[in-house]
Amino acid sequence: MRVTLKLATSLDGRIATASGESQWITGEAARLEGHRLRAAHDAILVGVETVLHDDPELTARLPGRSVDQPLRVVLDSRLRTPQTAKLASENTLILTVAAPRPIGAAEVKRVEADEGRPAIPSVLQALKAAGVKSVLIEGGGQVAASFLRAGLVDALEWFRAPILLGGEGRPCVASLALAKLADAPKFRRLGVEPVGDDLWERYARL
Repeated sequence: MRVTLKLATSLDGRIATASGESQWITGEAARLEGHRLRAAHDAILVGVETVLHDDPELTARLPGRSVDQPLRVVLDSRLRTPQTAKLASENTLILTVAAPRPIGAAEVKRVEADEGRPAIPSVLQALKAAGVKSVLIEGGGQVAASFLRAGLVDALEWFRAPILLGGEGRPCVASLALAKLADAPKFRRLGVEPVGDDLWERYARL
């Protein structure tokens, strides 16, 4: 399965202010490219914190044409997704380590745990069982770090806005617990181009 991590950040790699405000860091042109990326993948994956803060739809919306909607996937260790969330509906798969219970019309499935969170290999196994061959990770920092620590991110699609949020802002990648520089995940830059006022950087795993 191909795993792509999409980031929309400030210049200093922040996805939100300290208070959690994040809409919108990047501009309209970058968001349109984000929708094209969604349409090109079988599934879009986020953590429950993104659901609680933003209540996203995670749909691919492209002007002038209809799109086959990707499967929407939520990693929700303790099943905190509200019944009223936009994702508590059909075409959503919620993966948890808790005892499954109904959340709207979403499918809820239990996977193996890794330190209280869904184990990434088990997550990918569940996605493969659902027919997913490509997944776009859209947030948040803990989810990004989990996939990076597992060495399972094949590509980065990074949109940087020309603003600075400072050290108190929320990082796009949480702790990787690196003991030395040689352990850092490494990527090869494929291209850089402007999209509106923002910069779109593309990377592939070495």
